[in-house]
Amino acid sequence: MELKVLKIVGIEARECCLFYLKMGSHDGEDEELPPPPPVPPDVVPIKAEDAVGESPANKLVKPKRLLMDRPGIGRKGQLVQLYSNHFKVVVKSTEDFFFHYYVNLKYEDDQPVEGKGIGRKVIDKLQQTYRAELSNKDFAYDGEKSLFTVGGLPQKNNEFTVVLEDASTGKTAANGSPGGNDSPGGGDRKRVRRPYQTKTFKVEINFAAKVPMSAIGQVIRGEETENSLEALRVLDIILRQHSAEQGCLLVKQSFFYNNPSNFVDLGGGVMGCRGFHSSFRGTQSGLSLNVDVSTTMIVKPGPVIDFLLSNQNVNDPSRIDWQKAKRALKGLRIRTTPANSEFKIFGLSERICKELTFPLRQRNGSNGDCDTIEITVYDYYAKKGIDLKYSGDFPCINTGRAKRPTYFPIELCSLVPLQRYTKALSTLQRSSLVEKSRQKPQERMTVLNDALQRSNYDSDPMLRACGVSVAPKFTQVEGRILQAPKLKAGHGDDIFSRNGRWNFTNRKFYQTCSVDKWAVVNFSARCDVRNLIRDLMRNASAKGIQMEEPFDVFEESPSMRRAPVLRRVDDMFGQIKSKLPGAPRFLMCLLPERKNCEVYGPWKRKCLAEFGIVTQCLAPTRVNDPYLLNLLMKINAKLGGLNSLLQVEASPSIPHVSEVPTIILGMDVSHGHPGQDRPSVAAVVSSRQWPLISKYRASVHTQSARLEMMSSLFKPRGSDDDGLIRESLIDFYTSSGKRKPDHIIIFRDGVSESQFTQVINIELDQIIEACKFLDEKWSPKFTVIVAQKNHHTKFFQTGSPDNVLPGTVVDNKVCHPKNFDFYMCAHAGMIGTTRPTHYHVLHDEIGFSADEVQEFVHSLSYVYQRSTTAISVAWNLEGSLVAPTDLAAECLNLEAFVGEPVSSPFVCGVTVSSLRPSKVLRCYVSLLNSSSTTIEVRASEVRLQQTSHER
Repeated sequence: MELKVLKIVGIEARECCLFYLKMGSHDGEDEELPPPPPVPPDVVPIKAEDAVGESPANKLVKPKRLLMDRPGIGRKGQLVQLYSNHFKVVVKSTEDFFFHYYVNLKYEDDQPVEGKGIGRKVIDKLQQTYRAELSNKDFAYDGEKSLFTVGGLPQKNNEFTVVLEDASTGKTAANGSPGGNDSPGGGDRKRVRRPYQTKTFKVEINFAAKVPMSAIGQVIRGEETENSLEALRVLDIILRQHSAEQGCLLVKQSFFYNNPSNFVDLGGGVMGCRGFHSSFRGTQSGLSLNVDVSTTMIVKPGPVIDFLLSNQNVNDPSRIDWQKAKRALKGLRIRTTPANSEFKIFGLSERICKELTFPLRQRNGSNGDCDTIEITVYDYYAKKGIDLKYSGDFPCINTGRAKRPTYFPIELCSLVPLQRYTKALSTLQRSSLVEKSRQKPQERMTVLNDALQRSNYDSDPMLRACGVSVAPKFTQVEGRILQAPKLKAGHGDDIFSRNGRWNFTNRKFYQTCSVDKWAVVNFSARCDVRNLIRDLMRNASAKGIQMEEPFDVFEESPSMRRAPVLRRVDDMFGQIKSKLPGAPRFLMCLLPERKNCEVYGPWKRKCLAEFGIVTQCLAPTRVNDPYLLNLLMKINAKLGGLNSLLQVEASPSIPHVSEVPTIILGMDVSHGHPGQDRPSVAAVVSSRQWPLISKYRASVHTQSARLEMMSSLFKPRGSDDDGLIRESLIDFYTSSGKRKPDHIIIFRDGVSESQFTQVINIELDQIIEACKFLDEKWSPKFTVIVAQKNHHTKFFQTGSPDNVLPGTVVDNKVCHPKNFDFYMCAHAGMIGTTRPTHYHVLHDEIGFSADEVQEFVHSLSYVYQRSTTAISVAWNLEGSLVAPTDLAAECLNLEAFVGEPVSSPFVCGVTVSSLRPSKVLRCYVSLLNSSSTTIEVRASEVRLQQTSHER
């Protein structure tokens, strides 16, 4: 017998531990326990191994850093009245409690219920059947293991038996197949007994904890305790339950109705489904309900055969690849005719419908005995009067299991609505989703008003019992429009931006490069290459770039156009090696397609990873002077130039930054697609050549898959440090006149509010250790700022249908009631509705005021070297987002070369500002199990090195 103890956060001290026994005769599966609530802000998780074998006396406990309070609100800027998609929530004070119960669902044979969605059906039936025994209590059920009531149930531990009719879970019963009377069961040669029409469940509801409803008041005051976080969680679960009762698809706190007017076709059998997000938040003006438009991907409902034709982009069922079809269909739910029953797809039959047989038992009319005959699925349905028009020559759908299959002809099956599509979208599908999901501000406000009215939250009995009511009007907030920073171009010319945009008309770049030892390669792009080169050189001269004539133009041989892409790239490099006298410094590559060109990734890898050659790709479909200017901005940045500079940077006069040596770090982690077992990629971008903040470098490491917290900031190995921070600090020291930074400003992206304490206690500790590793007496001051784009707060102008103006900042009413945060719309929203960036100042030893940090962040949106528009996030975060995706995915393109060893180190001139931001959200890196890749990008060099990696 083994005794186990589990501590549950958020339960009163006398109830803080649950004990359970793992018996030797048990079936080997641990009894499941209720999920813990979110980690409180003053609690920092520790690794289990850190706590083992070490007594408290021997372990030095470091002081924990807490999130800083707001020092005040900003005053600078032009005042403007705005609406926000937060709706005020009125909460009546109550002394009652939320009672938390642990739910355990089992089948009649004590097997656990694993199917998703069945839990809500069982709990609904339980509530209907046993309402009197439950004192007429209403439930808030999360669909899994947690159930909440207002006030307690009569008994702490409860056990019920629930019988569901036609429980369509897709699970094969222990004594039969889930199919109805219209479905032949059994394998190709085996008969399976008929299923039951009802299913019996055992439901255990055991008391776990109670949470005072007065804790909602702590949320409003910004006091984030275990109880306040749990109380807010209960309110959000009530919202989910309310939407589930309306038949919505639930995705976290987003809800999607089965309304065809909300569907948009993305191609490939995938549709975008527009719904809405709603969640409670504590703000300066009290509790508010944040409601926003949300979009998810779903499988196109309707006949299965139509989905397969669209998914494989074929127009005839005979051309369907059934192995691909099997992978695409597995796990999806179908509704069959004529019985109108719902099942989950397990797979496809090996034989076609006309050849797939099973033993059918028939009664002998004379003596009542049963005879067994072999019959095909096709003939079985023909005998029942169902004429199969086309599925006789196709496999059948199996809704049973491998040993107990149940088959349906494919034309009798239709995919049910609202099934999430979780695979990666293609480039065309992504662009189609973005384009079709756009909503102008006024349209979005109308949709949100309609969603709130349709939800009718005030009618929910649980919310009424909590004393919660939602106001029907948008919250009005006061914003400020900050003055755009001035920029400097070549020869000291001033650049004045307008509406977040500027241009280089009649101006030269601030610091230019020279383009020599270069050539042009053409992968069968149809254009006048000589005219393109002439126009490019003319525009380069106008911007101050010295561009020599290219050494040569290398045209792809017509015989290679249909060859495999790797052969095409190798053949082109063969031409370059045979004709050029030495290694080129720069290659311009002409591609035949603007999007999805197969040459792009292998070409980038060949140039950067194998030969260290700077390259610029373009698809010359419509070439004019503005297009060539954009191209020259990228080329100038890649070869070490600067296109523009902040005036306060040139002066220099940036508060706290220009006064003492200051390094600015941007940090982020990129992950692979869900379901891909690939390492995540951590990137750190750092400023250099202080007092400049427009020059920067980047380092990239791999780490464990799906790990958001950065694990490689400080990695001591003997007398050396292989971490990301050391290289940034040394580069700053050597490029800034051998001065160490006295101030370190850290911008962190990609973390949620529940991870803030880990950022300032774990990641910041690693950075401090990296500093001490270089100089034990060195104690710089730190400021840590988190930027969030993945939130649901929007702002709308009160007297205009247009987006809010660039430079708009909001730090009142809808911000945190206590912590230091603000919303910034630095960019001009030209399409759709502007999404502000939510900045959280977690820790500040430098001493920024609210105005200073807001103006500083605003200025950083104007120094992105490849753009003539203000960007939505500070440049160092854009750089840290771009670095892992472009270098790891495009330059190395390791996904296409799994198992191929990484080449030796190389050097060339590349800056992070040259990297493409188009793949910010995804990182497609595949690595060998025994190695990882470190990529360093500097203003003067790029280095790729192989390092050992423990998976």
